[in-house]
Amino acid sequence: MARRERVVRMSVEQPLWRALTGYRVLTMGYAVLLGVLGRDRFERPWVAVAVFAVICVWTLATLPQVSGAIRCTKRFLVVDLAIALTGILLTPVADEQAQSVEGPTLPSIWTAGAALAYAIKGGWRWAAFASSLIAAANLVARGEPSLDTLHNVLLVWVASVAVGYIVEVARASERTLARALEIEAATRERERLARDIHDGVLQVLAMVQRRGTALGGEAAELGRMAGEQEVALRTLVAGGLTRRSYVSEDESEGAVVRLVEEPEDIDDPGTDVDLRTLLAPRAGARVTLSDPGTPVPLPSPAARELAAAVGAALDNVRVHAGDGARAWILVEDWGDEVIVTVRDDGPGIPEGRLAKAEGEGRMGVAQSIRGRLRDLGGSAELISVPGQGTEVELKVPRAPRERRGKAGTK
Repeated sequence: MARRERVVRMSVEQPLWRALTGYRVLTMGYAVLLGVLGRDRFERPWVAVAVFAVICVWTLATLPQVSGAIRCTKRFLVVDLAIALTGILLTPVADEQAQSVEGPTLPSIWTAGAALAYAIKGGWRWAAFASSLIAAANLVARGEPSLDTLHNVLLVWVASVAVGYIVEVARASERTLARALEIEAATRERERLARDIHDGVLQVLAMVQRRGTALGGEAAELGRMAGEQEVALRTLVAGGLTRRSYVSEDESEGAVVRLVEEPEDIDDPGTDVDLRTLLAPRAGARVTLSDPGTPVPLPSPAARELAAAVGAALDNVRVHAGDGARAWILVEDWGDEVIVTVRDDGPGIPEGRLAKAEGEGRMGVAQSIRGRLRDLGGSAELISVPGQGTEVELKVPRAPRERRGKAGTK
């Protein structure tokens, strides 16, 4: 089935980029106008002309760079800030009276555009860095700054930091909204699938189970298998069939939330897999699965090996405990380790039976269960009392990197 994509535009950031583009053009013209009107005060007019020329060419040539976050690169921000600082510091060179007579710097309020670009791109911390450098350059250029100069640099600093903080809050809100859309869409999809499957497949399986049990013989076995598949299918529908990806992009078009249906990739070793999705197919008419209400993430290889060990334990239940035995799977997530317990109500394992089986070359418990857990750095404990069933406890520790990441999300 083809991928389906739904695009939702919900950005408050893109209008800020448009406003910054207009601000840079307007303040460029304002700086040039001030320079023309005050040209008589320049002892070195060629310095002022050079600064204005650079500002004009740079502003007009880099309009695409301030049209969105993707084009506003770090290299552009560094060069833009360097031009602003250079223009401020060259003011006393062009106007020798600038340090004693209050007046605008050569770039004037155009320099605030550099701080605002930092704010929109990187948040309030980037804004504080850029505006602090601009403030320092203004204080150096003035020599003995007046109260008006201190007021102006403080205003630029506060305004840029405030804009950066607003941008960070807006981005957090967009991520929250994307998550809400994800939950809503997943719920609607599960409801739709449940309705469709209930009206067709599940009813057929239930009918096969009833008729097979009534007919007996081989039909009874067919009915039992249909019942197990019905339970497994209900579990699968309840858990959802696909993972939905919502990505918030802060590109030149603004923040775009894209909903993309894609299957769970459990073959990537660097991907965390929800253990519940691997154990859900194990549930059936005689196997009850109890798991947490939240995902149980494990690295893909560890999750697959743990699920395989659980499967080996259930195979032992079917082979040694009989067709009528029931089994229960309990999944527990303790943060630093995951514990899966498989318990059955079979006759239990006679004392010495495991050692004898291992000596005869039957390595089901030794290799399929304990060997897998040992390779994962975990353990497998088996407790069996004749006449009271068997319990297998599988423990898998999380890697130090994963534990730190989990602790940081609490």
